Amino acid sequence: MAKKKQKKPLISPGVKLFLILILIPASITIYFFAFLAWQELKSLPFISDLVQSEMDIVQENLDLKIPEEYIPIYMAAEEKYGVPWTLLAAHHRIETRFSTMKTLVSPVGAEGHMQFMPCTFVGWGHPTCSGLGEGEIPEEEKTNPKIIKKYGGYGVDANQDGIADPYDIEDAIFSAANYLAKAGVSKGELKKAIYNYNHSEEYVDDILYYYHLYEDVSDELEQLILATDESKTIDEVK
Repeated sequence: MAKKKQKKPLISPGVKLFLILILIPASITIYFFAFLAWQELKSLPFISDLVQSEMDIVQENLDLKIPEEYIPIYMAAEEKYGVPWTLLAAHHRIETRFSTMKTLVSPVGAEGHMQFMPCTFVGWGHPTCSGLGEGEIPEEEKTNPKIIKKYGGYGVDANQDGIADPYDIEDAIFSAANYLAKAGVSKGELKKAIYNYNHSEEYVDDILYYYHLYEDVSDELEQLILATDESKTIDEVK
């Protein structure tokens, strides 16, 4: 039986290698210019309006919309501490209605965007701490990361400006994530962590209610945030 002649490949290995060497930089160049074009498009008013409109639609069933400028901060805190950003948003919603309350100091002395008692923020090891945790901590010590570390507090200097400030939104959210992670979230014990944040079963129910609401729309919100310039904030905070 006569041997079948082997068909020669249409493209020789040498030509294939040559095409690969050409196509790789070409693909990178196309991607680069497409990226630049998208960056320019995002700055156009109608693109921003479109994203904002989508944001409103996604949140139309929420009684109080999550301010989009906070979502990248929640997400960055989740990245660092493993606390769902939707849980942080739920706490922020309950504690200060996303920082829209007239005062960020409660009647019992809780302070800032996420309502920390001073002794929880600075540390219960501080010699003035007792009772509910208001303490008599000097103002210069309340935001000092070294003092907070010394007394075992949960305050965090998230933006690396040298102070851990419960009235700074990034510091406050990261501090809340730090607390919740250590209070049980890191072990999957969400209810325990929430209860430790505020010893009330009603509080736990309220937080979980909003947590589940936000979980239902979290994927859409994340995609919208990452499609805008707000995504830069995530990288900066990380």
